[in-house]
Parts: sequence; C-alpha cells; structure tokens
Amino acid sequence: MPSLPIANALTIDVEDYFQVSAFAPYIARSEWNTRECRVERNIHFVLEMLARHNTQATFFTLGWIAERYPQLVRDIVAQGHELASHGYGHERASDQTEAAFFTDVHLAKIILEDLSGVQVRGYRAPSFSIGKRNLWAFDCLARAGYSYSSSVYPIKHDHYGMPDSPRFAYEVRPGLMEIPITTLRVLKRNLPSSGGGYFRLLPYAVSRWMLGRVNATDREPGVFYFHPWEIDTEQPRVAGISSKTRFRHYVNIHRMESRLNRLLSDFKWGRMDQIFLDKLTQHAATTALT
Repeated sequence: MPSLPIANALTIDVEDYFQVSAFAPYIARSEWNTRECRVERNIHFVLEMLARHNTQATFFTLGWIAERYPQLVRDIVAQGHELASHGYGHERASDQTEAAFFTDVHLAKIILEDLSGVQVRGYRAPSFSIGKRNLWAFDCLARAGYSYSSSVYPIKHDHYGMPDSPRFAYEVRPGLMEIPITTLRVLKRNLPSSGGGYFRLLPYAVSRWMLGRVNATDREPGVFYFHPWEIDTEQPRVAGISSKTRFRHYVNIHRMESRLNRLLSDFKWGRMDQIFLDKLTQHAATTALT
C-alpha cells in the first residue's frame, strides 16, 4: 500500500519590500512611514491564492505591520491560517543585545495576540539571524512564551546560516522547538531547497525535485518560505543599491506567481503548528499511554 504524501509547512514572512535586511544600508527606518506600503495588497493576493488551492499556511508577521494593518492580521486568522511572530521591527537578532531582543519578541507577541485574539506560538528571526554567536536568543524566546522557532537555516551563507546545526526539528530548549528551513544533503553539504531567492533563481523543476527528495528519502516534512513582495512585480524600485543586492531582490519576480501555483499543486501543505507541534503532542500522549 503506497504511503500517504507528507504535508510540508508553507510559511510567509509578512514584511514589506523596504523592510528587507539587504535594503537597510539604503533605506533608513525613519523613512519607513514615508514609503508606499504594499503589504496589505500583497497579502490579500496570497490569501486568495491559498484559498483557491484549499491550503493553510503560517504567516510570520511583523508587529510593525500588525499595528498599522490590524484587519490584515484578523483576515489571516479568520481564513484558518496560523499567525506567528517575525519580531516587531525586522531587526536582525544578531544585531541586538539580549535585552533588546527579548523586548522585541515579547512586544511583537503581545501585539499580535491582542489584535488577533489567538495564541502566538511561533517565531522566525529576520534573515534567519540566530546563530552560534547568539544562542541566548533561544532562552529569550522560551522566556517570552513561544513554543517553537523557525530561525535557523543550516547552510553556509554570507549573511546568515548555521551549517552544522540539525537539519530537522529538534528541542533546542525545554519546551521550545527549533524547526529549521529545509535543506537537501548532498556530498556532505546542505543545499538550500526551500524558498526565497533560491526558489526564484533555480529552475522550478530543480526546486520541486529537491523538496520531493527530502520527503521521499528523509521522510521529513519540508519548511518552505516566501515574502509577499516576491510576487509584486509593480513594487517601487529602490535606487542606488548594489548590483548584488539588486539581483538578489528582483531576480525572476515575474515568475514567482506561476511557480507558487505549481508548488501548491505539486505538494501537500499545511501550517507549522499543525504539522510539528500537534504531531509532537500526539506522539507524547501515545508514548505515555504505552
């Protein structure tokens, strides 16, 4: 009897184009309120896409966004998706002190829960910025009341990454799971296979093969991510940025919508909490009974 398809976690990092870390040297935080904000339009587009595919996802949402678009937060929850935290102001965990980081993640959780009326269990660090030098961040997340983090990308990258960390979900602190972004292990090296710029850069067939290989060989659910600005071909172009930043941000944006539609059709998807936390609870309950 063939095995059932594995449900992968679909995640969206709810931030606007001018808030990405790569633009930080070019766009000051003091300018954010003066920029054209397109996140509301883009998230509603994503919600419509997910509804067409009968798919639920996890939305890692900035507190800064939630304060300005409270109805957007409520729409996400009303349509059956998981609301999770992306921190308050999209500051990299590695750029903050321990005290400042705790304030950021605690404030974001309070804002999201007050606006939505639901418990926020998950957190994702901007730019996957929890690494070997700031492992204290996990202590802060546990203290703030989170149940899981999805903040580590176990690859080697010029801006982030912890290639020697576990590839799949593990308990990083008592009561706190780390659910890494999915990689494919090839020749003793972890290859990025789960979204963002890599998904736009690589041919779709390669991304599909990599995720399918993780499901078939490792028998593990994947964690895929993207940003709402990645489907927005009409977003304002930021002037004066480096050629490397320009390439990373804008490459194949015009192909993103069609690729996402194919991805949603080719795999089974669900929310982070239901795929990881609920199964963990069920497993613990079964183990206790036996």
